[in-house]
Amino acid sequence: MARILQAAWLALAALMLPGCAVAEDVEDRAPDYRYRLTVEVETPEGLRTGSSVIQVEQSIGRTTMDGFGEQVFLRIRGEAVAVDLPDGRTLYALLRSGGDVEWAARVIPFLSPAAEDENPLDDLLLLEGKKELPRKWSAQGPFNNVSAYPMMVTFGDLTDPTSVTEVDPDDLAASFGAGVKLKRITVELTNDPVTTGIAERLGWLEEVGRARGSLIPNPPKYLSEAKPIDLVSPNDFSTELFK
Repeated sequence: MARILQAAWLALAALMLPGCAVAEDVEDRAPDYRYRLTVEVETPEGLRTGSSVIQVEQSIGRTTMDGFGEQVFLRIRGEAVAVDLPDGRTLYALLRSGGDVEWAARVIPFLSPAAEDENPLDDLLLLEGKKELPRKWSAQGPFNNVSAYPMMVTFGDLTDPTSVTEVDPDDLAASFGAGVKLKRITVELTNDPVTTGIAERLGWLEEVGRARGSLIPNPPKYLSEAKPIDLVSPNDFSTELFK
């Protein structure tokens, strides 16, 4: 697991460093894959569910920087899960977690039975059937004991992106009323097409994405002063806005 996390972090760092390039002759051993993320919510009117198919595109290469060695480069395609709840409210499970903007790329590696193998990328897709996300990751490394859930939000006014508020997955009733409770979040490998259409729900997504980097204008200048909700962006809802 530590090797997967290290490769992912180094890959992201390498993409931002000048002078880095991927060698074309390195064999691609990291398969692209899709998984369905499903959120189930108990309500006084019965179970409500929403799901989204997310694609993780992977490639293995080497940078020109000495010491980096073999790297895994990641690209995510997909959109947030929308769960329609009573009284016209909607819960959104984003493509990120509160502390990890690359959360959607790490779900399958963390759950894979091959995570502790010598060559985890060779057997990454051994995950069989529908698996429930734990409340927190238990793997060693930078994400030890960190929430395994995606960041969840809702809007006071669906026409106003600045009305976005964070939702506590352990207390949905605080945001949506008595009797509303998260039942579980599951993932399952699939060949279904990548989900689209969230921009039809939130018609302002593309316009806001072209205008600024976050839904809330003028977030704190320093990350140490910002709350996760301050940094939520249109890209956390969809990677397909500008295609």
